[in-house]
Amino acid sequence: MSAEYHSSDLEPVDTRRPSRGVYWLPNLFTTGTLFGGFYAIVAAIDGNFSHAGIAIFVAMLADGLDGRVARWTNTQSDFGKEYDSLCDMVAFGVAPAIVVYQWGIERIYGYGPFWVRFGWLACFFYAVAAALRLARFNSRAATADKRYFEGLPSPSAAAAVASFIWLVSEFPVTGFSALVLAFSITLCIGALMVSKFSYWSGKELNMRGRIPWVYAALIPLIYVIVSLAPVSLFTLFGLYAASAPLHWVWRKVTRKKRPAETAP
Repeated sequence: MSAEYHSSDLEPVDTRRPSRGVYWLPNLFTTGTLFGGFYAIVAAIDGNFSHAGIAIFVAMLADGLDGRVARWTNTQSDFGKEYDSLCDMVAFGVAPAIVVYQWGIERIYGYGPFWVRFGWLACFFYAVAAALRLARFNSRAATADKRYFEGLPSPSAAAAVASFIWLVSEFPVTGFSALVLAFSITLCIGALMVSKFSYWSGKELNMRGRIPWVYAALIPLIYVIVSLAPVSLFTLFGLYAASAPLHWVWRKVTRKKRPAETAP
C-alpha cells in the first residue's frame, strides 16, 4: 500500500473523531448562557430591568443552541453536561431570583417586615426550586420520556419571571398589589419547577426532515412576539407554565363526568 494512504483515510467519515478545537464550540454557546445570566444580575443591580430581561432571553437562546451544536458536531461530553448544568443554574436559577429581588424588595420595604421577608423568601425559594429541578433532570435524563418534561423547565420558568419584571418595568406599574403579584408569580413558578406536572418538550419534532407547510405560519407569529415584547413573551411563557396544571384539572373534571354520563 502506498505511503500516501493512512488508516484514517480508510475509515468512514462518521467514525472519525472531531478535532480538539471543535469540542469547544458547544461550550462556547454554554458560556453565552452564563454570560446572559451574569449580565442580567449586573443589569438588575444597576436598575436596568429591561436589559436584565433581554439578557435572560439571550441566555435561553444560547442554551437552546449548545446541545444542538454538540449533536451536530458529535462533540457530546460529560464535561459539557456538567458545565451546561452549572451555567443553567446561574442563568435560570440565580439570575431571575436576583432580578425579582432587586426590582421589588426596596419597593415593598415600606409595607412592613412581613412583606420584606415574603419577598426575599419567594426569591430564595425560586432559586432552590431551580437547583432541585436541574438535579432531578440530570439524575433522570437517561430514563425519562423525551416527549415530556417533569416539572416546568428552568429556562421557561426564568422566561416567565423575567418577562413579567421586564413588563412591569416598561410600564408604570407600581403599588402594593403589583409587588405581591410579582413575588407570588415567582413563588408559583418555583413550585411548578419542582412539581410532577408533565410539560410538552417538543423534542419529537424532526427539524432535519421535511417541515410541514403549516409551520410557516409561525414566522409571522414570531415577528409579532418579538415586536410586542415583553407583553407577548410573558403571555407565551405564562400560558406554557399554566398549560400543565390546567390540563391536569381538565382531566380530573372529565373523568368525573364520564361515569355519570354512562350510567343508566
